[in-house]
Amino acid sequence: MVYHCCPAKVGPSVLDCDMAFLANEGKRALDAGASYLHLDVMDGHFVPNISFGPYVIECLRKHIPDVFFDCHMMTSEPENWIEKVAKAQGSRPGLLCYTFHYEATEPRGKTQEVIDAIKANNMKVGLTISPDTPIESLLKYADQIDLALIMTVYPGKGGQSFIEAMMEKVKTLRAAYPDMDIEVDGGVKPKTVDMAAKAGANLIVSGSGVYKAEDMATSITTMQRSVEKHGNGKSEDELTALRSDK
Repeated sequence: MVYHCCPAKVGPSVLDCDMAFLANEGKRALDAGASYLHLDVMDGHFVPNISFGPYVIECLRKHIPDVFFDCHMMTSEPENWIEKVAKAQGSRPGLLCYTFHYEATEPRGKTQEVIDAIKANNMKVGLTISPDTPIESLLKYADQIDLALIMTVYPGKGGQSFIEAMMEKVKTLRAAYPDMDIEVDGGVKPKTVDMAAKAGANLIVSGSGVYKAEDMATSITTMQRSVEKHGNGKSEDELTALRSDK
């Protein structure tokens, strides 16, 4: 197994929280050990569902100014939302990532344009691919991005299981880019996280694995410890302490 030095982090997907209390739910997960928040923006076109938009992210930022936000843009025209999302800059540079889908831009010849616009608005660049898109598509732009998101379910469809075959993409990407932040999203929970950690993912997105867990702190730290053990090669004594809400 080839280890990497990228920090192990868990980012709860807030779609699984009580959205009526979004700021409090975000803080609750962070207090339980989460490192960042994963914010899924759905436009009803790229995916069937509608979630929330840039204004909600901007409002959330006022309550959580010091934490990294990964804005996962499941939108058909991500170029239209860049400036609006950029209003949610944190208390210091580097706390906002704009992660968009290759499938939304490449057929229109706009992937490079979107990357350039994200950088011009002082955000980190995230690029994601759906399960049917080969890793070679993302690799074309890998030198220009800060975060690569490998979807382990099909975006916008609930009730799916973790697609283990996607770990080959993670392995390929980690071998080519040992220092890149590689994120996995979809069906990742304590019982599936080891597969992602062993493949080389260091950023773990989990929705129900956090917000529906019987013990949120235990679930979060279990997933973080998996990456530290299987990805960073840490010994048991070096792992983050296992926590509990109880």
